[in-house]
Amino acid sequence: MKKDQNALPPRLCELLLAWYDRNQRVLPWRENTDPYRVWVSEIMLQQTRVEAVIPYYERFLSTLPTVEALANADEQLLMKLWEGLGYYTRVRNLQKSARVICEQYGGVFPSTFEQIRSLPGIGDYTAGAISSIAFELPTPAVDGNVLRVLSRVTADDRNIDDAALKKEYTERLRAIYPVAKRGDFTQSLMELGAIVCLPNGEPKCSHCPLKSICQAHLQGREMELPVRTPKKSRKKQQMTVFLLKRGDSIALCKRSSVGLLSGMWEFPNTDGFLTRQQAEEWLRQRGVTLESLRSAGKAKHIFSHIEWDMKVWLAECNCLGKQFEIVTQRQLNDHVALPTAFGQLVPFLKKEGE
Repeated sequence: MKKDQNALPPRLCELLLAWYDRNQRVLPWRENTDPYRVWVSEIMLQQTRVEAVIPYYERFLSTLPTVEALANADEQLLMKLWEGLGYYTRVRNLQKSARVICEQYGGVFPSTFEQIRSLPGIGDYTAGAISSIAFELPTPAVDGNVLRVLSRVTADDRNIDDAALKKEYTERLRAIYPVAKRGDFTQSLMELGAIVCLPNGEPKCSHCPLKSICQAHLQGREMELPVRTPKKSRKKQQMTVFLLKRGDSIALCKRSSVGLLSGMWEFPNTDGFLTRQQAEEWLRQRGVTLESLRSAGKAKHIFSHIEWDMKVWLAECNCLGKQFEIVTQRQLNDHVALPTAFGQLVPFLKKEGE
């Protein structure tokens, strides 16, 4: 393979910037390129769709408008603001980084790629995005979406999951960054991958500003690229979940501090599908005395690597036992942050006919 076979076209920058000026979506984090605001948006947008992020972003910034406010936020408030976004390690790292910024940088967001990259939870992509968008530095933000665009533009048959290829394209992009509008150039690549050079289904080549220079399009190979490693099938896990009530009181417990949904609140649960007799025995062993027990149905939740199939029992109790945390329905609604996997079960707490 010739060294320059996958060189980026000279007009890439010019064509993308002209297109972005006319076609960029109006998004709340583009109204103000303050680094704190850019940072929050980039963390929220990891593994989450733009449409889903917008209301969370606006509420988060309204409640915690500064680095200092984030650093000092109560954990329960933080989790409640993030409730439903998933991947809760992201928000924990946000607060860790905010505290580092307050302690080491006097509350002023650091302005170099290296300083930003050193913050908890920030990798090359996020550091590149913040550095270019907030500080106009020539720092590419290269992820799967950008690699998809570039692999099609250059008709590159190499596997984009290869870390060496990502590093190569990062350097190729760095070499062609414009003198001005560096943040716009970073966002133009993101935008093209999001709304034109699509990951699933057919890309919208007729609307693409790069169609005249895109080798995959010119060769009719758009659907062949990019090359990726096939995803492993998700592991399936069966579990039984208990919704335990006593009047307006509801039983919760906390997950382990390590592993999936670490440290989050959950409804009491156990592995496997329990029969009624097994469910009654499981509860008896935990000091729960029952008034009634009925099946509330089944639910499912899909994570990136695992799928939960949940069998749900709803219990009216005379005693909830001493090992659970007891909250009211209002506290559950207003203050407790439940992961989506369990949050979807809250409506099951209502009795039939309510």
